[in-house]
Amino acid sequence: MRFPSHRVLATLALAGLSSLAMAQSAKPLTLIVPFAPGGGSDTSARLISNALATHLGQTVIIENKPGAAGVIGADQVARAHPDGSTVLLGNIGTQSINPILYKKLPYDAKTAFAPVSLIAELPQVLLVHPGVAAKDVPALIALLKAQPGKLSYSTSGAGSSMHLAGEMFKSATQTDIQHVPYRGGGPAIADLLAGHVQMSFATVLESMGHIKSGKLRALAVTGAQRVPVLPDVPTVAETVPGFKSISWVGILAPAKTPRIAIDRLALAIRDTVAQPEIAQKLNEQGAVARTTTPAQFAAMIQSDHATYAQLIADKGITAE
Repeated sequence: MRFPSHRVLATLALAGLSSLAMAQSAKPLTLIVPFAPGGGSDTSARLISNALATHLGQTVIIENKPGAAGVIGADQVARAHPDGSTVLLGNIGTQSINPILYKKLPYDAKTAFAPVSLIAELPQVLLVHPGVAAKDVPALIALLKAQPGKLSYSTSGAGSSMHLAGEMFKSATQTDIQHVPYRGGGPAIADLLAGHVQMSFATVLESMGHIKSGKLRALAVTGAQRVPVLPDVPTVAETVPGFKSISWVGILAPAKTPRIAIDRLALAIRDTVAQPEIAQKLNEQGAVARTTTPAQFAAMIQSDHATYAQLIADKGITAE
């Protein structure tokens, strides 16, 4: 009995991969955004969708599936058929924080998804009401230490990225600030605008309009570097070395999605985000355009999980 040659086997393998790629391109790519329209994650998805469709050669459909801090949308992707046609726009909350805060998720976050690529980092900005005397981070730290427990900061809820940034800032500066949780980022910023609280940490995207209008003062951004859209606003790390607390958005597929589908989508995301006009639009929204390999993205998720698991344990933070 004669077995096929290596060349024949290679040809058959390539034919199979080509058939899979053709099958994928024949059906739309459904991108599940596990949050309501208008937020940072949704905005990022809509900024890249058309260009991503061009690179993939297939239609990209965005479906918003909000609820339960992103769990509802994530669960839909975790249960989806792993053929590369349904993917998740995840963020630091859905992938690195929720598995710590919620002990009974309907999926195992460590095994339910196959990371594909980061799209952008979303630094937060330390905001204060104009009535706060501090004009920079050193002055704010001095004010907080002079009046321990007198100032408060608003967040979108216990365990949110806004909350964790605030707790990280308190630990790094050894200050006492009262946490005031709200049911969402909108109410949290609304009460900051009204002066009911004095501080908040929010994404650049959701706070840019208020900064430009002078209704809120931006003291610093929470990433490792300054952001292009706020070039004159320093980082917290320029005062508190090593400080970094950012959110991010990226694409994940259901576990067991074929490797060729993962690599094909990762390449398309890389080429999409590398387009100057796409990178510029992301930067204008306060994001920092950045892609990764699937392995790099997986390592990033695990690293953030470890960082926030320690913080959440130390502070005794629980989900509401």
